[in-house]
Amino acid sequence: MSFNTLGLSAELLRAVAEQGYSEPTPIQRQAIPLVLEGRDMMAGAQTGTGKTAGFTLPLLQRLNRTAREGGKRKIRVLVLVPTRELAAQVEQSVVDYGRHLPLKSAVVFGGVNINTQIKRLKSGVDILVATPGRLLDHLSQKTVDLSAVESLVLDEADRMLDMGFIRDIRRILAVLPAKRQNLLFSATFSGEIKRLADSLLDNPARIEVERNNIAAECVEHVVHLVDQRRKRELLSHMIGANNWQQVLVFTRTKHGANRLAEQLGKDGIKTAAIHGNKTQGARTRALADFKRGAVRALVATDIAARGLDIHQLPHVVNYDLPHVPEDYVHRIGRTGRAGHPGNAISLVCADDISLLHGIERLLKRDLPRDIIEGYETSFTVPSHRAKRNTRPQTRSYSPRLGVRGR
Repeated sequence: MSFNTLGLSAELLRAVAEQGYSEPTPIQRQAIPLVLEGRDMMAGAQTGTGKTAGFTLPLLQRLNRTAREGGKRKIRVLVLVPTRELAAQVEQSVVDYGRHLPLKSAVVFGGVNINTQIKRLKSGVDILVATPGRLLDHLSQKTVDLSAVESLVLDEADRMLDMGFIRDIRRILAVLPAKRQNLLFSATFSGEIKRLADSLLDNPARIEVERNNIAAECVEHVVHLVDQRRKRELLSHMIGANNWQQVLVFTRTKHGANRLAEQLGKDGIKTAAIHGNKTQGARTRALADFKRGAVRALVATDIAARGLDIHQLPHVVNYDLPHVPEDYVHRIGRTGRAGHPGNAISLVCADDISLLHGIERLLKRDLPRDIIEGYETSFTVPSHRAKRNTRPQTRSYSPRLGVRGR
């Protein structure tokens, strides 16, 4: 199937081709016709499946079909996302796909000067991409008008709920027109997500391109057992021994991210850190340096797990396992995107065993365990089902994943 079969206009097909795409992904094949029909939709899709284009393309077409002539532009499509990085990414997609259409977009999020955003909104926009907190700031200052919204998108809805945005979302919903199209995208479907969907969606189409909570098929997982005090040493060793040029590393805390970035720098590995305490400018610069290869390792907290879009990122390392098992899926969703192979490496110490078992219960399978030669441990980690002995083998390196059997 090609994009030509989905009912998109020539202008949009031209933009898609200019972005280098020829065939729609499964989520795009299913979502685009439904959004074009004006249906409400609840979609389950992991990151990297092309879901942004799945709603951006048809919404651009719907707006262009009914483009308003004369007068000030009003916001007719509102896209809510959880993080600054994801907001910037989604708005860039709107710009890229809408480049041949007479439509305007804007993005608003915290951490930057609100006055620049106010000026942009005053000029009139058709599509607004926003994080909930900053959008409420604009609503309180009466610098944004949502009275003409025709379509609402909740992107990464599960992450927004995890981050405590449910009250903010409901406050925003209260000022929107009652009659509108609603699209909800979520990687997982918790009870809270289902309750939100029930209150928001009207006879929705439901599509799901991957099973709930299952990590991308093309990601290869490995757990390296290591004593806590030697985690940083092992990470530096893996990066150097395998000549990894691009690795995204997740820590639990902002302080931990800063400390690890400093330590890796002392080991001779060019490293940057991004987290919620960094200014938006610093986060943007760090990500840009990482993408262009000026930085080999990017250390991040979970604030970055959803919004980073890095083409063909080869390695994601869980330096600390997340407390919430679903966050493992979100983290490793940064690699193995759009069918490209990826590696998810977790450094697990004795204190992490219960967290590892929670992840394995979510994935419904054991993750392979390995101990790197020279980093032998005094502990082992049994199967989360405790049905068989999964004593790890000692391994040495291969350039691809970092381990091979001896």
